[in-house]
Amino acid sequence: MADVSIIVPTLRRPESLERALRSLFAQTGVAERVSEIVVVDNDPAGSAAQGVDALRPLSPWPLVYVHAPRPGVATARNAGLAATTAPLIAFLDDDEAASTGWLTALLQARELTAADAVFGPITGRAPEARLWLKPYLERFFGREGPEATGVIDEPYGCGNSLMLRATALPGSAPFNVASDQAGGEDDALFAALQARGGRFGWAADAWVEEFAPAHRATLRYALARAFAYGQGPSQTAAAARDWPAVLRWMIIGAGQTVVWGSLATALTLIGSSKRAELYDRTARGVGKLFWMKGFEPHFYGARELARLEAAKG
Repeated sequence: MADVSIIVPTLRRPESLERALRSLFAQTGVAERVSEIVVVDNDPAGSAAQGVDALRPLSPWPLVYVHAPRPGVATARNAGLAATTAPLIAFLDDDEAASTGWLTALLQARELTAADAVFGPITGRAPEARLWLKPYLERFFGREGPEATGVIDEPYGCGNSLMLRATALPGSAPFNVASDQAGGEDDALFAALQARGGRFGWAADAWVEEFAPAHRATLRYALARAFAYGQGPSQTAAAARDWPAVLRWMIIGAGQTVVWGSLATALTLIGSSKRAELYDRTARGVGKLFWMKGFEPHFYGARELARLEAAKG
């Protein structure tokens, strides 16, 4: 029975999108499970339409094009969900390429764990990064987890995931569009799922590669993302009006800022290449302190579109 839809949001990454789609066309062992691949074009100009049309004859399943002209990561994911009625939803980002057994591994893990949401490992690739930063950046854009498939206590991000729609993606627009520009839409989604008693799983063999483009393979970008990741726990607690938890996260953040910041300074003075890891930990600590509105860095939507326009000009 065809019960899985694969959703791929995209914003002006034609070569990367083609790589992602070709990796999906090569999936093995799932011929009768996939109902469609849904490409959500988040560019107001609809720039991905031509590329999707060119690739459609190569797809073993219906390749559906959806235009979501309002730039925003949550809006794009919601638009993809609106285009399918499949009970199982797999997400692959347009900068990722799936291994041939990716979807099979996710489906097997979900059956084994009975999880509402299952996640897989990611190998980060930063081919254009500076040499001393490359190991850090490839770890940053990657994802590690348990060696074996099974139940896990904490969720990961939407990229490289499989979700049971009825429980993990309730309603017509489960992703909060307030996160369109800054991201974090999956943090809120999974926090709510966890509060409802949801179950998370890990698919150890569901490998994808994530390719960081040149403008993201920088220390500045990675630390801005690390700061945003650090904001997540404090913001989630604040959204639930759990002020004791907010205070606890802020105290943790203060400690991380002092400890990791001091060690980062020492490694900087001696020129150690390991300093990037400590910059990252420091940024996450600072994020827990400065979680309030006005401090959120913007990576998606209108900000990303403006960067692309500037690069084109």
